[in-house]
Amino acid sequence: MNYQKIMVTGGAGFIGSSLVEELIVRGKKVVVLDNLSSGNLENISHLLENPNLTFVNDSMSDSDKIYKLLEGCQIVFHLAASPDVRIGQSNTRIDFENNVVTTYNLLEAMRKTSTCKNIVFTSTSTVYGNANQIPTPENYGPLKPISLYGSSKLACESYISGYSHMFGFGSAILRFANIIGPKSNHGVIFDFKKKLDDNPNFLELLGDGTQNKSYLYIDDCIEGILAVSKSLKDETEIFNIGSENQVDVFTIANLVTKEMGLENVQINLKSILKNGEGWLGDVKNMQLDIKKIKKLGWESKHQSVEAVTKTIGGILSRQAKIIPSAIIKERR
Repeated sequence: MNYQKIMVTGGAGFIGSSLVEELIVRGKKVVVLDNLSSGNLENISHLLENPNLTFVNDSMSDSDKIYKLLEGCQIVFHLAASPDVRIGQSNTRIDFENNVVTTYNLLEAMRKTSTCKNIVFTSTSTVYGNANQIPTPENYGPLKPISLYGSSKLACESYISGYSHMFGFGSAILRFANIIGPKSNHGVIFDFKKKLDDNPNFLELLGDGTQNKSYLYIDDCIEGILAVSKSLKDETEIFNIGSENQVDVFTIANLVTKEMGLENVQINLKSILKNGEGWLGDVKNMQLDIKKIKKLGWESKHQSVEAVTKTIGGILSRQAKIIPSAIIKERR
C-alpha cells in the first residue's frame, strides 16, 4: 500500500487489532481510535511502545475530535461497531448509536479534511438477510436484513456510498462471513468453549443444529482487507469476503468437544423458533460468492472446518498461557 499514515477505528477489537499489527509490521504509521467498549487493550499491548502507533481511547461521538485525529492520514479502516448480532434484541438503540451514528460522524470528519478521502468499511453478510441464492453475490437483491445489526450496517453502507459520490471519496465495503480466530470474544465457538468450561459433560445448542454458515480465519480476513485497500476508486465498490464452503453448528459442537479432549458430552438442542434458528435475527444459511475479490488475487487459505479447528486450538493455547500467570498472581 502507498498509504503512509492510517487510521483504524475499533483497532483494539478482534479484527481491528490483527489489522493494526499487520500494518505496523509493514512499517505504516497507525492511529487507533477505540473506546474499549468491546475491544481489549491487551490485543495491542505489545505495540503500544512502537513509535508508529498512536492509541486514542475515545468514542466516535464527536466529529470534530475525529477530524483532528485524521490529520495526515490518507485512509481509514472503519471497524468500530457493535460486535454481536444478538445485542439488538435487548437494546434496540445500540446498533444505531454504535454503527450508524459513528459512521456518520467519521464521514463528516473526512469531508472536512484535505488528506483523508479513502475509507474501507467492514460490513457483514447479514445485510442479505435470508438470501434465496447461495452462494450470495454482491449484486443480490433486494436486501432485507432480519436483524437490527444487519439493518444498521446496511444504513452505513448507504451513507458511505452517498458521501463517496457527493464528496469524491474512494470507498470499499467489505461484507464479511463469520470471521474467527484465537482472539474471538463472541460467537458460536467462543460460546461453546465457555459453556463446556462451566460443564464439560453437557452442551446446549441454540437452534436445531443445522444452521449452515461460512467461516473465515482471521489471517485470511486481514489479507482480504489489504488486497481491497490497494485499489480504491472514486466510487463505492462492494466485496464479499468469506471461505468457499460451510459448516453446520452440530459439526462445530463436535469439533470443539474433540479439540478440548472431552468425551461423551451430552449435546442438547434448544430450538424454540419455527425454522430452527438460534435466535431472532439469526440467518440460518449463509455462504458468500467471492468471485469478485478473487479477481484481485486473493483467496482464503483455510476453508470453514479448518478455520474452526484452528480457532479452537488457538483459543485453548491462549488460555493455557493466561491461566498459569493468573494462578501465580493470585498466590502472591
